[in-house]
Amino acid sequence: MKRAFSNILTSDVTATAQFYEQLLGMSRTGDFGWFVILAHEEMPGFELGILDRNHDTIPKGVAAAPSGVILTFVVASVENVQRQAIAMQAEIIEGPTDLSYGQRRLMLRDPAGTAVDISAPIV
Repeated sequence: MKRAFSNILTSDVTATAQFYEQLLGMSRTGDFGWFVILAHEEMPGFELGILDRNHDTIPKGVAAAPSGVILTFVVASVENVQRQAIAMQAEIIEGPTDLSYGQRRLMLRDPAGTAVDISAPIV
């Protein structure tokens, strides 16, 4: 395998890409208007694609809003990301919660409707 990444289908490529750029410090490594590729300098090899769900390359029946998917990002501080999410007026599904398996989690929703889990080890 040479490359693998996940794509988020959205009606607003710009807003969805900006969400991940502002929230997590991701950067655009490709921008084709209808398709943006994001990466993070601390995670070489990880990429996240943002695609226009109405683009002609998206097969019929695939463009529906996301369901049954949670994107997880492990960070140093859930609280720092929460402050940024509040400043961005991001939709918070669940505030920071300590989980039984040793993680603190914040659940958000991105502009495309994707559930986003921001987690950090409990120290």
